Amino acid sequence: MNRVLNAKEIQKATRANGLAFILNGLSIGTLLSRIPDFKDLLDISTGTFGTALFFAAFGVLTALTIVGRYAARYGSAPMTIIGGVTFALFYPVLGLIDSLVPFCIALFIFGFTLSWQDLSMNAQAHAIELRSNKRIMSRFHAMWSIGAVLGGSLGGLFAQQNIPILIHLLTISAFNLLLHLYIGRNLLPASADQHSLESKTRARPPLIFWQMGFIGFCAAVAEGASGDWGGILLRETFGASPFIATLPYIVFATMMVVGRLSGDHIAHKFGVKNSITVLGLIAGTGLSIGLFIGGPLGITFGWFCVGIGVSIVLPLMFSAAGDIAKDSYESRVAPSQAIAMVSGIAYFGFLVGPPFIGWIAELTSLRKAMFLPALLTIISAMYVRRVVPGGKRV
Repeated sequence: MNRVLNAKEIQKATRANGLAFILNGLSIGTLLSRIPDFKDLLDISTGTFGTALFFAAFGVLTALTIVGRYAARYGSAPMTIIGGVTFALFYPVLGLIDSLVPFCIALFIFGFTLSWQDLSMNAQAHAIELRSNKRIMSRFHAMWSIGAVLGGSLGGLFAQQNIPILIHLLTISAFNLLLHLYIGRNLLPASADQHSLESKTRARPPLIFWQMGFIGFCAAVAEGASGDWGGILLRETFGASPFIATLPYIVFATMMVVGRLSGDHIAHKFGVKNSITVLGLIAGTGLSIGLFIGGPLGITFGWFCVGIGVSIVLPLMFSAAGDIAKDSYESRVAPSQAIAMVSGIAYFGFLVGPPFIGWIAELTSLRKAMFLPALLTIISAMYVRRVVPGGKRV
């Protein structure tokens, strides 16, 4: 039987896991800000670069089949630490590569380690939610977005000063490793969310987790596209400077912070269905308007709307998945496995969306291709009303 944790231990775990979210967001945000530089370094077309990004999606899918089960067996805390350290150690390797095939291989490993850390820290976040008996998942994801804002801003400055990508990534990696010493000592004990897998390994996942994953997938396509293609769109279509080209992502990530800091309150006051529906419509229509206007102002406006519109979708889906697994399907699937499934499907959208948009851009233009995430956010805004059940927490 798990021992009872006191309020101080839960508070320490909340801070430590929040820091893990910040570091993950900072690492991704600062890397995304250098996407145009990676493309220039490899000297490849938009479509080819989009295809290369697809290898990261394979890494995510590979991790999905492994991490959820191991987090359930050994607890999310050790998996969060191992995943975070592995991710940080591999991270600078991306800065050593200047040819396409090694870049694709590196992206596969990057996707695997990213998914490993991300799935584990989300499972830890749900365990903290249950122990604290309050909804805080959106706040954890706000910490991720804060990290992304810091990372995107830092990356923009590094790019403007022509600092080599390798030096940039080594700096972030060292920062990650140092702070994981603190994180590892303060997460919830492994026993807080360990589950026996004897009756769960061969159980077919309930349909609702696939449906929730699809909603997250739509939001993640929009989020991934905003990170990967915003800078390239402004640089190549509208001739923006390297720093100006980072502004849409910085604005997008800032609005993600605002939305997620208030997301738990919004969901409690208006309900999950109404919140995601209204914000999804804002994302889809706002992005469409921004693309029609064009230029730095129009694109930044579109990214503003996407940021606020998709901000709470993923944290609400992850939290609800863990709750539904615990309350309705405990004999079939552990909460960490449910979160891994929903987040894995969602993050597949985060990684497969950008390359698909790259292929569409090859046939049409990047500006036209960005209407795809606008459409998907509107679809998810409508579909959530059929999927998410009622109830106090979900």
